[in-house]
Amino acid sequence: MAGKIKILVVGCGQMGTSHARAYHNMDGCEIVGVVSRGPESRGRLAGELGGATEYDDFRKALEATKPDAVCISTYPETHVDFAVASMEAGAHVFLEKPIAEDNEGAERVVAAARKHNKKAVIGYILRHHPAWTRFIETARTLGKPLVMRMNLNQQSSGDKWRGHKNLMNSLSPIVDCGVHYVDVMCQMTGARPIRVQAIGARLSDELKPGMYNYGNLQVVFDDGSVGWYEAGWGPMISEEAFFVKDVVGPRGCASIADRKKERGEGSSADIESHTATHSIRIHHADLDADGNFAKQDEWVDTTGEPDHDELCRREQEYFVKAIREDIDLTEHLTAAVDSLRIVLAADQSIREGKVISLE
Repeated sequence: MAGKIKILVVGCGQMGTSHARAYHNMDGCEIVGVVSRGPESRGRLAGELGGATEYDDFRKALEATKPDAVCISTYPETHVDFAVASMEAGAHVFLEKPIAEDNEGAERVVAAARKHNKKAVIGYILRHHPAWTRFIETARTLGKPLVMRMNLNQQSSGDKWRGHKNLMNSLSPIVDCGVHYVDVMCQMTGARPIRVQAIGARLSDELKPGMYNYGNLQVVFDDGSVGWYEAGWGPMISEEAFFVKDVVGPRGCASIADRKKERGEGSSADIESHTATHSIRIHHADLDADGNFAKQDEWVDTTGEPDHDELCRREQEYFVKAIREDIDLTEHLTAAVDSLRIVLAADQSIREGKVISLE
């Protein structure tokens, strides 16, 4: 499409703010409004953007601004309705992960994009991170099967704990964050997931009934590869080993090694630590004639990697490119639906206490 892309920003929290900054600094984009029920966050973001028009109601904003694109960074329970309404109104959609709260909702979003011939990009931020791309490419050289070990635990208090509790009104930690990492596992293996099992624990009485704030899933792929992912949120969560990103194959292993943590810097609540890699350690399993390692470990230095706002900018550049160049997003949306299906099966496994088949 020619001319500036008029964008309505929906959600003025951490992610919405980072995405709005990206649009604000990109040629060819114009923010026509910011939407949030919270006047404080909405006003703060509008001021940062130089006085963007504020709205407290999504549908009124959609009607008033008639945007070319809508950026949705709200709580997951609104994702499907907001995305479908935007595409029905003629707008392309950037939608923060997860795509929906359930499999049916995810399919509704995909069907709407297809029906209205609109682009829908889901916020899988690690797909735009050069070090994570290198990590996945290295995993593919390690042979099969793969053993993948990943977690992201977050010790939280104050506003961050309040935010986590709000998120858990919709989804558990292994669903909300897990979609990123099972998507990485699917990219590493290129295989079909066949079954999932998981365990969980409720560690706070502040959660809504039936919700848990710690979970651990295990997924098995049809090539024999296996992976686990662990996530916990709250003031009780340990700072020890909160960031593990490790893959092992017959030929060796690769690990994201955060030397910043070794120096005692950073914390699990720091959003920059959720995407930062710092370095990748590659270990080779080859042995010499004496049975000793034939090669030394390699260290891939990833200093200078993009920070959180820069990654959000790269996501939005991809979104704009998809609109302007009519990029086929079939694989992208299929991956978003598939990763959600895996973590929802893990959630079902916890609630029902059984292994869930994906076949």
